[in-house]
Amino acid sequence: MSLRGFSTISFWADDVTAAVAWYAEFLGVEAYFTRPGPDGRLAYAEFRIGDHQDELGIIDRNYQPPGAATEPGGAVMHWHVDDLDATVERLLSLGAKEYQPITAHGETGFVTAAVVDPFGNVLGVMNNPHYVEVIASLTSI
Repeated sequence: MSLRGFSTISFWADDVTAAVAWYAEFLGVEAYFTRPGPDGRLAYAEFRIGDHQDELGIIDRNYQPPGAATEPGGAVMHWHVDDLDATVERLLSLGAKEYQPITAHGETGFVTAAVVDPFGNVLGVMNNPHYVEVIASLTSI
């Protein structure tokens, strides 16, 4: 058994409608899938983004597992971006708060940053030379 690739990351929000609007503005695309909850309010929405159409799901916090963290922390999943400085600046201008400043990791070209979105989720972004190499190799086949 092995991990085959990133599939979906799920973020929680008290106000799914507001979170979906915020991410649609940041990403420049609308959610491709939505589902109402039993009360008719939006309970889940999903975006497909990036080179592999990875999925970013926004879920009503009422459905998070018992004992789930309510504060940012733990693992950070980073999305590769071509312009890290501009992406972080845009996220901050949209109301995200700095979680990890832009941080270079040696002289390898790997540079990371993370913010907390207005709904309490950690969103990691990075410049990842390995990601660029893999994408280039796939498109040259």
